Amino acid sequence: MEDNRADVILVREALEEHGIQCDLMVLSDGEQALKFVAKVEGGEVRCAELVVLDLNLPKASGLRVLERMRASPKCASVPVVILSSSDAPKDISEAKKLGATRYIKKPSHLEDFMNIGAIFKDILADSATS
Repeated sequence: MEDNRADVILVREALEEHGIQCDLMVLSDGEQALKFVAKVEGGEVRCAELVVLDLNLPKASGLRVLERMRASPKCASVPVVILSSSDAPKDISEAKKLGATRYIKKPSHLEDFMNIGAIFKDILADSATS
């Protein structure tokens, strides 16, 4: 769930670079994300296998989305990676308290951003064996 188009492109490239075959669903604001969780709860769609979540979303914060996901029986165990421009200790602490699987500060260099794909791949492999 990301509102920055350039970051979405970079995430897509990082996934491809690490051979992760997936359908990438992009929700550009927190309200859309909350509606998605409601659809999962209603049985209309399946929850994602991995969620990459920005904290600074319009309309509803990423922390609110994370809290809602963890309260949902159908999404509670889905790995959630926070990918945020914030490295504020308060944000990191709150995300971990709410159940984020990983917290990553958005890298400023392309190579570092591409390496995030390896982290996603490891998390997906771990969740598949759990």
